Amino acid sequence: MTDPAYQRLGLPLTASPFAVLRAAVRALHPDTRAVRGFRAARKRFYRQMLCAHAARQATGDSPTG
Repeated sequence: MTDPAYQRLGLPLTASPFAVLRAAVRALHPDTRAVRGFRAARKRFYRQMLCAHAARQATGDSPTG
């Protein structure tokens, strides 16, 4: 089961970690990115997206969302 937030990024299996990070940043609302108090939550979200992508690459799954 893949994270629904990761599925909404719509990334190909061959995407680089940097491309995943860029897509995750763009997925967040600009107001959310601007709040300094949400920094830890944003970093956690980015790490989750990178881990979900790495797990998908390791299993060779195709997108199912």
